[in-house]
Amino acid sequence: MRQARAAGVVVVLVTGRPPLTLRMAAEAAGVSGLAICSNGAVLYDLDRASIVRHTALEAETTARLVQAMLAAVPEVCFGFVRGEGFACDPAYYQLSLARDRSDGYLKMAIQAEALALCDQAPTKLIVRHARIGPDDLLAHVQALGFDGFEATHSGAPWVEIAAAGVTKAWALEALCGELGIGAHEVVAFGDAPNDLQLLRWAGHSVAVANAHPHLLAEAHEVAPANNEDGVAVVLERLLAGR
Repeated sequence: MRQARAAGVVVVLVTGRPPLTLRMAAEAAGVSGLAICSNGAVLYDLDRASIVRHTALEAETTARLVQAMLAAVPEVCFGFVRGEGFACDPAYYQLSLARDRSDGYLKMAIQAEALALCDQAPTKLIVRHARIGPDDLLAHVQALGFDGFEATHSGAPWVEIAAAGVTKAWALEALCGELGIGAHEVVAFGDAPNDLQLLRWAGHSVAVANAHPHLLAEAHEVAPANNEDGVAVVLERLLAGR
């Protein structure tokens, strides 16, 4: 990625991660500039550590989703990304504490019952269950029968819900429009369902070999797996051909 930037390529991290954990990844990778977080809900300036643009899920829609999922799926629990902050219900906190590596979000989490936390429009609603995986949980959300939101997952053991129309593709298209970059000039990499629309939009789409089957079926190219430096392999080839 450093070589790409040195060659004049605009490198944009586009992720489901919230700003706090994105900053950690960006620092480790040596990437700065503008990035897209929370599946498109946040445009973030890594150099200034500040939110440039924020599109929240409506509080009313959030409450409706929480109520419907509580009725449809016993023992479901919820997290609420709030810009650079985080809140969750006690069940989500305990499940995360037991299964996930500790990070800043869990340490800083505000805890309350899920419906009480719906008073504030979240950047992203996270839906989780101790025994139901993300594909099946996503099917439960999609079966609720109402709209006003975008639901997906990133391969992590939960479903991520943003405002209607908010996707990685939507956010990157807007940013590229501001930068004068066309879709045909974009190479996008992905591995999970939250990357699918992004890969469909980009002029050249690349899935890593261990990506979700939906991406492997639609990507223009399949690169080696992430633990085989798949993204680097493709970037080196593209840079060599410039």
